[in-house]
Amino acid sequence: MHATAHPVLHCGKHTLDLSHAHVMGILNVTPDSFSDGGHYTSLDAALQRALAMQAAGASIIDIGGESTRPGAAVVSAQQELDRVAPLVELIGRECDVIISVDTSTPDVMRETARLGAGLVNDVRALQREGALEAAAATALPVCLMHMRGEPQTMQDEPHYADVAGEVITFLQERIAACAEVGITLERIVLDPGFGFAKNIQHNYQLFQRLPELLALQCPLLVGVSRKSMIGAVLHKPVDQRLYGSLALAVMALERGAKILRVHDVAQTMDVLNIFNAVQSAIRE
Repeated sequence: MHATAHPVLHCGKHTLDLSHAHVMGILNVTPDSFSDGGHYTSLDAALQRALAMQAAGASIIDIGGESTRPGAAVVSAQQELDRVAPLVELIGRECDVIISVDTSTPDVMRETARLGAGLVNDVRALQREGALEAAAATALPVCLMHMRGEPQTMQDEPHYADVAGEVITFLQERIAACAEVGITLERIVLDPGFGFAKNIQHNYQLFQRLPELLALQCPLLVGVSRKSMIGAVLHKPVDQRLYGSLALAVMALERGAKILRVHDVAQTMDVLNIFNAVQSAIRE
């Protein structure tokens, strides 16, 4: 396995051991997310889903109240907070798992941290006004993701001369911005942003070159579960992309990923356990 500069992530009352990889289960409480939109909009349904993912082996549950699929509708800060905050409080009480909040909104960061969230996962890499300061104030780790533009426009003919190089440069700049407000490297996770302002070729070129991002000395989060980069190769709809998702999960682990953000937790845990068995045998 690839080592990171900081082998432990302090996530509020929990600690994430980065000497091995982990699965982050996706829990969208939105009506319009690309794969599971509308499935978990009630508190009880969402809690049952979180409990099932924890039982299947997820170390982290990632709660999202704003869809970031291409063309997604904009939601207000209050709307997002109303969706997310009660669930963070409930899961924090009922589950022994790290709660990640998938948000770019400063008020949501502050309030969910107060309610027990352990990680801020921001697709906009803390670029919204006030987000850097809000994330710093939570004292929680942050995941910085690469994206250009906004979800509504990000797929309008994205262009890169060197996709991996430009992603790395962007993430370096965001790491530097974090440092200015006191968010140290030990609190940062990086996400290359597969499917965000990237076409199919960009996604696969970036995936191939994932190990280059390890030079940034931060743990990598990879989220490719059920995405269009799989559908484009297999010519299958969202609900038939499990095997493609698992294939990329293995390759992400081989390329140094520490967190796999997925819909299918139990199946991905099987992949991770076999991967770990091979890695352990190599070290013996």
